[in-house]
Amino acid sequence: MKNLTRNTLIVALLTMVVFACTNKETESRIARLEGKVAELESKNGGRAVTPSTSTTTPAQPEVKPDGPLPAFAFKEENHDFGTINEGDIVDHTFTFTNTGEAPLIISNASASCGCTVPQWPKEPIPVGGSGDIKVQFNSRNKPGIQNKTVTITANTFPTATKLRIKANVNKKENPS
Repeated sequence: MKNLTRNTLIVALLTMVVFACTNKETESRIARLEGKVAELESKNGGRAVTPSTSTTTPAQPEVKPDGPLPAFAFKEENHDFGTINEGDIVDHTFTFTNTGEAPLIISNASASCGCTVPQWPKEPIPVGGSGDIKVQFNSRNKPGIQNKTVTITANTFPTATKLRIKANVNKKENPS
């Protein structure tokens, strides 16, 4: 019985994930939650606030490795597209410099929603070198205030760096 309940829960969660980007109500909820997360993080100096509701062992804090490390220095970590029309596809390039003491290697860049697509350099960035992370946002079926996060994973400390974009998407008028 326990396995049946667990399997049913897993199927339900997978179904929610698959249909999350097509369900307008769910997208609206996600957008509101992302906005609240961005607001909380800005109030806490960019540090994420993670409520502890689990009874399992908490995740171990990230340990800084020994030796020289690369470091990101972004010109900006937030970009506001302003007001755009539903259906517009907009992009922004975040420029950074490796201000660390070792070559910078970006292993991944992931967005909070499938409507946001990051592109990042696959080759190592030398000390003092610079690179670009291009973030494209598709506003199709995304009316209202949108807040999206791109998490960059690299050989830095900490390993995750967050970039944020936002837009106010004018709802497309339906022809009568």
